[in-house]
Amino acid sequence: MAQSATPISRRPAASADQPSWLRRAFSARETGVLIALLAMCVALAFLTPAFLNPRNLLNVGRQVSLIGIMAIGMTYVLISREVDLSIGSIFALTGLVTGMQLIAGWGLAPSIVMGLAVGAAAGAANGILSTYGQLPSFITTLGMMSVLRGIALLITDGQPVAINEASGIGKPALAAFFFLGQGRLFGVIPMQLVFFVVIAIAGWFLLSRTTFGFRTYAVGGNDKAARVSGIKVYSVKIWAFVLMGFLAGVSGILGLAFLPSSQAGRTGIGMELDVIAATIVGGASLGGGEGTMLGTVLGVLIIGVLRNGLVLLGISPFWQETAIGLVIIFAVGIDKWSKKR
Repeated sequence: MAQSATPISRRPAASADQPSWLRRAFSARETGVLIALLAMCVALAFLTPAFLNPRNLLNVGRQVSLIGIMAIGMTYVLISREVDLSIGSIFALTGLVTGMQLIAGWGLAPSIVMGLAVGAAAGAANGILSTYGQLPSFITTLGMMSVLRGIALLITDGQPVAINEASGIGKPALAAFFFLGQGRLFGVIPMQLVFFVVIAIAGWFLLSRTTFGFRTYAVGGNDKAARVSGIKVYSVKIWAFVLMGFLAGVSGILGLAFLPSSQAGRTGIGMELDVIAATIVGGASLGGGEGTMLGTVLGVLIIGVLRNGLVLLGISPFWQETAIGLVIIFAVGIDKWSKKR
């Protein structure tokens, strides 16, 4: 009687089942962004020696800080499958409110708290209208962009708000306010960059190590499944918008502290495009449920290095805007193509 052949297992080895850490690293979206950033830096280092100058690199860090702080907040909004187009107007309004309160004699701390409260309130309004109001966040924030800009024009009567000794602000408060935007830690590192790094670390911890971060991913991935799991979907989305408004307020105040003159009709216009571009380049998806703080920081650096490199190369500002637009299209295209794959 013939013996039956021993069945040969077709199950691959464990090492083949699970990709190595190197394969996982190269398959991550952030790795591709990092490689692109390094390639861009190497190219600029050869094209213009001034790029690697320490002063220029610190200048790049300062230039990207305000956009980067807002991109941290936009990461939460995009992961929750929403979008905020009103951040440029929030940026302008919070700075103007803070400046007007300083001129009115409120003192530095109360004026900053008032500005941040305005930013958080604007974010809450966006969140409530987009959730309980059942309005698409694109339309809601597009409308709020004009509403908030109009409020800024009304309270200032269209006139610029200048922060200086002539406006009646005391020298100690004025010096402390200017230090927030113009000062340097240890006389070297721009304070705006310090704020960006601290907020990025806090944003990473909140997104990666807390229940709120887990719920944000869950809501963006599948809000119906999240609701069935007991997650308050509307609450998560509203808090994401509040965080976005608060961080836009932080940027607005730091922006006024750096350039102590602001006008409602001009300040912050177009900033939302750079912020959304940086966040998407970093790996956040318009479809929600995807994105990391590391990716966002890398995306911000790509936008900043690109702008700085074009300036150093003497390329027209018109081409700079064209380049940023192409980056946005390319980043969204990568997001859509990768999802299809």
